[in-house]
Amino acid sequence: MKDGFIKVAAATPDIEVGNTAFNTEHILSCMQQAQKEHVKLLVFPELCISGYTCNDLFLQDILLDGCLAGLEQIRSASAAMDMVIVAGLPFLLHARLYNVAAVLFRGRLLGLVPKQHIPNYSEFYEARHFAPAPADNEHVNIPVLGAHGHQIPFGAKLLFAAEDLPDFVLGIDICEDLWMPIPPSCYHAMASATVIANLSASDETTGKEAYRRQLVSNQSARLICGYIYADAGEGESSTDLVFAGHNLIAENGSILAQSERFHNEMTISELDLGRLVSERRRMGTFTITPPAQAGYEVCSFSFGQPEETTLTRFYSRTPFVPNVKEDRDRRCNEIFNIQAMGLKKRLAHTHCKSAVIGISGGLDSTLALLVTVRAFDLLGLDRSGIRAITMPCFGTTDRTMNNACTLTRKLGATLTEIPIHEAVNLHFRDIGHDPEVHDVTYENSQARQRTLILMNVANQSGGMVIGTGDMSELALGWATYNGDHMSMYGVNCSIPKMLVRYLVLYYAETTEDSMLRDVLLDILDTPVSPELLPPKDGKISQKTEDLVGPYELHDFYLYYMMRFGYTPSKIYRLACYTFRDAYDRATIYKWLRTFYRRFFSQQFKRSCLPDGPRSEVLPSPHAVTGACQAMLLWQCGWRIWIRSHRST
Repeated sequence: MKDGFIKVAAATPDIEVGNTAFNTEHILSCMQQAQKEHVKLLVFPELCISGYTCNDLFLQDILLDGCLAGLEQIRSASAAMDMVIVAGLPFLLHARLYNVAAVLFRGRLLGLVPKQHIPNYSEFYEARHFAPAPADNEHVNIPVLGAHGHQIPFGAKLLFAAEDLPDFVLGIDICEDLWMPIPPSCYHAMASATVIANLSASDETTGKEAYRRQLVSNQSARLICGYIYADAGEGESSTDLVFAGHNLIAENGSILAQSERFHNEMTISELDLGRLVSERRRMGTFTITPPAQAGYEVCSFSFGQPEETTLTRFYSRTPFVPNVKEDRDRRCNEIFNIQAMGLKKRLAHTHCKSAVIGISGGLDSTLALLVTVRAFDLLGLDRSGIRAITMPCFGTTDRTMNNACTLTRKLGATLTEIPIHEAVNLHFRDIGHDPEVHDVTYENSQARQRTLILMNVANQSGGMVIGTGDMSELALGWATYNGDHMSMYGVNCSIPKMLVRYLVLYYAETTEDSMLRDVLLDILDTPVSPELLPPKDGKISQKTEDLVGPYELHDFYLYYMMRFGYTPSKIYRLACYTFRDAYDRATIYKWLRTFYRRFFSQQFKRSCLPDGPRSEVLPSPHAVTGACQAMLLWQCGWRIWIRSHRST
């Protein structure tokens, strides 16, 4: 459970209606299987010890006694397991029958949580047998469970918290509870629950599967929690209902795992409790009331020695980019609109007559030009008012130059070529720099000369300079201070590099102009480069990813550091897991060090950035960290981690 992960499972055991001995045997078998998988939270369906479809058998003492005997077997078997077990059964108290979830851990019955909302409509007749949860908690003695003299908490307002894993607080829903306008889990979460277990017996009707999945996903998103939904399956009575065992595990709106319907099985995944807590912390409107103040009783327990949870869940290598093409295309179109609408407003507000872009034939300037074209179209302006300026110098290749010119012409913008060789050489002479020394002065002089030209042309034409730098470059500080780092409005400032690629690809796939499509695809195929060093044999000699590392790694690091506040060690672990087939651990470690070193040392560049539209989930680049926060993270996190990994 290191790094805040906990392995959870929803299990649908084989059952026979009313056969408590048979059902208990199969529940115990599932517990053994879960233990082998190192599961720490195992959730069974509603009334699984008896069967959900017992109908009037629930009125028979022999069934109720059998359920308590089964619960005692489960409690006894759990003594040797470092696992929280949640199982459903009917429970008689004060002459009223309740549909309860029993929560057990290491031989202890931690509590009994009764169902709050009892359905009595359509195919459900629960109110014939069961009473809704009473308003107040109480404590009960259950001698048959070996609990002589021990009072067991009973009530709807119970939470189960791990003392040695503070981010794990469990609340309980039971089936219909989730389908209410305000499910009990809403109150559980507001009282600190991070994980909700739902014991369910949801029958199958046409179309219900998709609605159920959406319901679980949405509830986990609204509560920023993990949600484990264990559903009754084959073995229940089919007199008029069929149950499919549709188990679901969700985390903050994402379905991590689900079972194949109509097969009784165990569904396993890992919840990232650290991610949930981080997200709640980030959302200032998500307020927690201390459990006692909210009327809750907390039942505490402690896991054994923390162990490293084996990861099986899916992590995308491109967390900024949806994996499903339909979703990705929808996201790309949305981002284009956000970028263009932001630029449209700025152009209209400042009464600019033109937009000036330094076009290089690279990805970032291509995206900036495409966005500017859309903004001009939205304003009803002639695209000729877009001044695309190409400024070839020592590192420019024919490939990028030709692509820049073709792209500009196909989009209908005005192309201007201004070679800067002479001006840069004159500058070298003025400052006494040897042009044969290809150092940072050699490179940055070209970048600053280009920005000087763009700014002055913008003044000439009554326009503004459109910035091209993307979020990944700004995070790494891979920009020349007061060079390509500066503009009057940066349309790409919140777009990470890997997403830039997909945005350009989306435009290429959706354009009807075949020549425009071809040039965009060639730009995508061109190595990322600032082209500040002379080419070799006419080809690009300076490849950015050879110098600062693969952008797919840096975008991954950036996402988990800024979005969820993960520690370097946790990011390293996730990167090793996610990119295990692409990079070795030493390579991932090398570029992670580079990322952190550059991120903090280059903060000064982000502190003075121009405005730009926020189109991604991260903070704007110029607001990512203040100096104090940066130093705190650096000193308390990164350096400690470096020291602990020096032997790697």
